[in-house]
Amino acid sequence: MIILPRNKYPEETYKKILDASLKLFLEKGYEQTTVLDIVASLGGLTRGAFYHHFKSKEEVLNAIFNSSFGDNDPFEKARKADVKNGLERVKMALNLALLSNIESEHRMMVSNLAITLTSNPRFMAEQVKGNQEIAAILTPMVEEGMRDGSIRPGNAKVLAGLFLLLTNFWLLPTFFPCDEEETYDKATLIKQIYDELGFPIIDEEMEAVFMRVFNKMEW
Repeated sequence: MIILPRNKYPEETYKKILDASLKLFLEKGYEQTTVLDIVASLGGLTRGAFYHHFKSKEEVLNAIFNSSFGDNDPFEKARKADVKNGLERVKMALNLALLSNIESEHRMMVSNLAITLTSNPRFMAEQVKGNQEIAAILTPMVEEGMRDGSIRPGNAKVLAGLFLLLTNFWLLPTFFPCDEEETYDKATLIKQIYDELGFPIIDEEMEAVFMRVFNKMEW
């Protein structure tokens, strides 16, 4: 799952609340975890300390998905990278985003939490919003590719949005249950669609990354 990183630097108490909440949400489940559970796990911090930062556990959940990734924003790295064309920039952004999910223990935990929340309507609405934001980041890169000829001219926003819809929803077993073989077949079909559209975004490297993510995630 491709999750949009944010550049925020929370203070120590704020971060402690996020870390404790993330662990509880994974262990007990989001719906079963209460604010009192979170406070009890904070090692001496009070309810007042919690409510100084958050009004509810819903705010905590949103903050977890907007939590600090420091200087490791894959999209910003790709935007600034010296690459030969726009297509390579898009590939770099997506590969870095996917790899960051499995190479960082924190992001791996966040990704696994996301899987447990797919039946939560509010969370799913946030996921759709997040996909729209990622598409908005990718669109200028796609436009760059269209200008330099590495991507066939067309509607860059539509291409970016459809790719995320297919990979962040249709491809994932959480939403459409399937085994590893069927997931590979889906990825192959997505590749064929985008090759036909003149946007050859999925190469062998990205296929390998997809399968690494698939095998690492707790579907």
